[in-house]
Amino acid sequence: MSKKLYVGNLSYGVDDHMLNDCFAQHGQVTQAQVVMDRETGRSKGFGFVEYSTQEEAQAAIDALDGHELDGRAMRVDEARPREDRPRRGGGGGGGYGGGGGGRW
Repeated sequence: MSKKLYVGNLSYGVDDHMLNDCFAQHGQVTQAQVVMDRETGRSKGFGFVEYSTQEEAQAAIDALDGHELDGRAMRVDEARPREDRPRRGGGGGGGYGGGGGGRW
């Protein structure tokens, strides 16, 4: 069963390849991805690494949490499921509140 890790506090210079190389020392990495901003194309400073087993993932957490990569100490932990967040910009409301009912 695969296990996904969250990797935070990444330097903006870290790319998928660097992340993969760092974590591959601790097991079989099935995927390594730095999250990029859609508009700017720049790293958001965090990413995810997936291992094929729980044991490899735990070994990576133990070895790399606080380890420095490209000048910054990484934060490595188990990834949590993504939470559904409300979308921006939509939603009703707005307009004028009701009320009064009086005539001129």
